[in-house]
Amino acid sequence: MTVTTLRRRGTVLFFALLVRPALLLFTGLRATGREHLPAAGPAVVAPNHNSHLDIVAVMSLFPLRLLHRVRPVAAADHFLKPGAVGWLARNVLGIIPIDRSGKGAEAVLAPVDEALRRGEIVIIFPEGTRGEPEVMQRFRRGVTVLAGRFPGVPFVPVWLGGLGKSLPRGEWRFVPFAAEARVGAAHRGADPGAPAMAERLEADMATLSAGSPLTGFSPE
Repeated sequence: MTVTTLRRRGTVLFFALLVRPALLLFTGLRATGREHLPAAGPAVVAPNHNSHLDIVAVMSLFPLRLLHRVRPVAAADHFLKPGAVGWLARNVLGIIPIDRSGKGAEAVLAPVDEALRRGEIVIIFPEGTRGEPEVMQRFRRGVTVLAGRFPGVPFVPVWLGGLGKSLPRGEWRFVPFAAEARVGAAHRGADPGAPAMAERLEADMATLSAGSPLTGFSPE
């Protein structure tokens, strides 16, 4: 059995036996719009971001058979550290580590480009970092740059509500709180006359969160 096969099975077991039951039990995570999720890559999934739980929550929306193709983008300086978190990030979540040392957009997006060329489904957080609980920050231009490089690739918005109250930035103590995920229709960079991808995805968050009792949409 190859290392790749072992990792694939480990990821499936991790989500099937731990992540999905825990999210259901402690957050009652509800999801709508799953039909908009990409069934194959290359594709980009773009959620808002203000919790440690966001990566596993979004990955849990996919069928188990696809998880080995889903690659979340995460900060190398945080997730490649020694220890349990780093091991899980590398060997189970299969993160795409990016450099946040200020070397510019080319250095940051290079590994994302490679993943999309391999036909993978990339999870990228357009805010760039976690914000305050349930407060969305303005989306950065990285997704716009990617859309220009890959005009035919679908960019799928996902609004997450409630997770920022369960496990917000700077906290490691979990607080049970209701959570919701809403998946919107895909955009493509090649859509004629459309605004920049960052603007489209940011606007989607307001639309997707509308009417939810968990909405904390308040872009800074």
